[in-house]
Amino acid sequence: MSQMLNTNGNRRQFLTATSSAFAALIASGCSTRGAGLASASTGSVSSFTDYGPLVQDPNGILDLPEGFSYRVLSSLGDAMSDGGTVPDKADGMGCLDIGNGEIALVRNHELIPTDGPGGPIAKGYGTWNGEITPGGTTNIVLDAKTLEVKRQFRTLGGTIRNCSGGVTPWGSWLTCEEAPTGPGQRFGDGLAVNHGWTFEVPGEATGLVDPVPLRAMGRFNHEAACVDPETGYVYQTEDMNDSVFYRFIPKVPGELSEGGKLQAMVIENGPADTRNWDANTMPLGTSFAVSWIDLDDVEAPKNDLRTRAATAGAAVIARGEGLHMGDGELYMCSTSGGVKKLGQIFRLVPGRGGAPDRFELFFESESEDQFNYGDNLCVAPNGHLVVCEDQYTEVVDNHLRGVTPDGRPYKLARLTVQTEPAGACFSPDGKTMFVNAYAPTKTLAITGPWASA
Repeated sequence: MSQMLNTNGNRRQFLTATSSAFAALIASGCSTRGAGLASASTGSVSSFTDYGPLVQDPNGILDLPEGFSYRVLSSLGDAMSDGGTVPDKADGMGCLDIGNGEIALVRNHELIPTDGPGGPIAKGYGTWNGEITPGGTTNIVLDAKTLEVKRQFRTLGGTIRNCSGGVTPWGSWLTCEEAPTGPGQRFGDGLAVNHGWTFEVPGEATGLVDPVPLRAMGRFNHEAACVDPETGYVYQTEDMNDSVFYRFIPKVPGELSEGGKLQAMVIENGPADTRNWDANTMPLGTSFAVSWIDLDDVEAPKNDLRTRAATAGAAVIARGEGLHMGDGELYMCSTSGGVKKLGQIFRLVPGRGGAPDRFELFFESESEDQFNYGDNLCVAPNGHLVVCEDQYTEVVDNHLRGVTPDGRPYKLARLTVQTEPAGACFSPDGKTMFVNAYAPTKTLAITGPWASA
């Protein structure tokens, strides 16, 4: 109970002092220090190119530049402190400062009903053929200085395909189901309830939380979320070839369960299709004013929210995935967007003082060497983007890619196991980056000269 009271205290602080919420976001380890990528729009260009060539890992897990190293914190099948074992398919992840010299990694598991849950789940949102569905989250509590694992345990159950999400300024993780299905729907045989929701998990959770779907935030093929700390607005992406970009305005900032208004983004005097598949209609580096249209029937039993939004004028995006709040601006990955269909990164700058929000194509990959299917992303403490690749070809060769403030990509790491890196996020002090190997699950802590860039 005391843990929940502390979380509520963080939430109250956010509600009464939004001007200090950005500081809370920095403390969560998910935003930039300094000018960040905003320098790209002001003409400041860094001389940094990359951290140097990657050095082959003798353990065959992760190649890193000279001066960097990693340690494995958690692996599939490890015993957890709640009696279960670490589940598989670790995807999106956030890092939160929970006080008392501890930080928590809240880790998604993108499990489908036929996957193993890592042990019995005492309670959860939904069932499949009478058994609680295995998707959800686990929390890993670390010593903030030594990174020693102090405890790890399941915190959410009964969901399906928890893909990505985002941290909040009030100390929680929004975990998103990439699974708009349910009884009588595609792949819905045996399911007891509809899926395709966002759930909230406190960083300070000590066990399974009550699984409350945030229905007002919409039912769709959820991917990621992030919160603007100045307004409390929540932005959301959707992993579909014809997705749109969503914004949720809560009735009470910081109290998402109280409901609110869901909207979709419209590009004013610009392209209705940002994908650049058939024509290069979304030019690189051109900033467009955007507006937002209200959506109705957001629980979308037919999974048609995006198509109704596009018909009303919302901009179409190719597989909106990774989403992260930097220093006053948001960055979003479009996994298969672009002329080459290798991926795009968009930037949204929320308007302040009555100015309109502005949206631009920040980067578009022109070759597999730049990046190939960017998925999860975060903003590093030095202002660079870190993008997790998610391509599955005959030979899987996924990297962590860096992108400089002036839009130059570089190799940051190479995952040599045949899976994808996911859930990249930084510790509150900016000294450690955490990342998952998706399957078989491994959670890694990477240290090195991050500030040298």
